[in-house]
Amino acid sequence: MVFSRAKLMPDVYASRNGQNARLVGRRDPVVHASKEQAPPVDRSFINTYNEQGFVVLNDVFTPDEVSTFQQELERLRAAQKSQQSGDVITEPNSNEVRSIFRVHESSRVFKALAVDERLVDLARYLLDDEVYIHQSRLNYKPGFRGKEFYWHSDFETWHVEDGMPRMRALSMSITLTENFDYNGPLMLIPGSHQQYVVCEGETPEDHHLASLQKQEYGVPSDDCMKSLTAQGGIVSATGKPGSVIVFDCNIMHGSNGNITPFPRANAFFVYNALSNKIVNPFCAQAPRPEHICTRKNIIPIPK
Repeated sequence: MVFSRAKLMPDVYASRNGQNARLVGRRDPVVHASKEQAPPVDRSFINTYNEQGFVVLNDVFTPDEVSTFQQELERLRAAQKSQQSGDVITEPNSNEVRSIFRVHESSRVFKALAVDERLVDLARYLLDDEVYIHQSRLNYKPGFRGKEFYWHSDFETWHVEDGMPRMRALSMSITLTENFDYNGPLMLIPGSHQQYVVCEGETPEDHHLASLQKQEYGVPSDDCMKSLTAQGGIVSATGKPGSVIVFDCNIMHGSNGNITPFPRANAFFVYNALSNKIVNPFCAQAPRPEHICTRKNIIPIPK
């Protein structure tokens, strides 16, 4: 079934609608809180986030907490290997678990982590609003066979395919294994959050069925990538388990495959401002399923 494009809401970040690939300037703040508001972390971290589009916070969680997360990570992976569920994405050409979605609802451990004040207070500050979970998942990148995640801006996909109106969302990745510079860590382009990458092509029907394994639409052109990296370079977010990588919804990021023996895994939560809740997708396709995009059950995280 083909749906009409979002109505009444102007599409200020149009993409995949016949335009040529190009960069356009961001039209939203990065840090929405006023300078008078006291941040929940040192202000230097806020400044870094504003300028670079991301910040790495080390040692946010204790070794005991990390151990609990790791045990739950493995329990869920073992449980899901024998089940067929839309919440579970496997690696291309194998049955290895790549991602498990909606863990803030299905797991008591990760439900508690998603609402932990160390994460939520910072999200509320940066977005200057009440927040809710737009998406949650566990990402597994097993040793030897973990595949890459190609370059992309999350916001481009959330805007086009989910109907997220503006850039008032962020992601937090809690590292559950050590992130070396050689086992496929998150790579980011500093400063790229200030430019929106218009992507070519049209969104196929049920695009999520393929894109969560290998994304081919909603990815930047080679020329756009050359321009972004010429301006900002590329940084790998490495660190010990228990660190938190906070990154803006529009920063260009990706990760290489993992051919080392050392697995990489993280818990991933997307916090969206309540004032920025989802409308109809900005493409002529049906909304993505609820486990990928919270649409029906939007409840702000209580203070």
